[in-house]
Amino acid sequence: MDKLMRLASEKDVVVFSKSSCCLCYAITILFQELGVTSTVHEIDQDPEGREIEKTLMRLGCNAPVPAIFVGGRLVGSTNEVMSLHLSGGLIPMLKPYQT
Repeated sequence: MDKLMRLASEKDVVVFSKSSCCLCYAITILFQELGVTSTVHEIDQDPEGREIEKTLMRLGCNAPVPAIFVGGRLVGSTNEVMSLHLSGGLIPMLKPYQT
């Protein structure tokens, strides 16, 4: 849990991902298109990836990846991010982190 929370709060927008996950890639591209640089942690390439995955599930992620943190706070997975975007709530949330 400590490593996950440290990684999640080190940068403004953090995506926990797996290198083969197309939804993770789509979220990263969405953030790029919105002018936000996200930090991506590929948990399948991390020696502690299984523990990170279990911790994400305990935090309430329906699927372990992608797990998106904004400002150190868990936003959720693809469904939550896309719902926020479609309802107009994502851009205001990301405004402080746009370049």
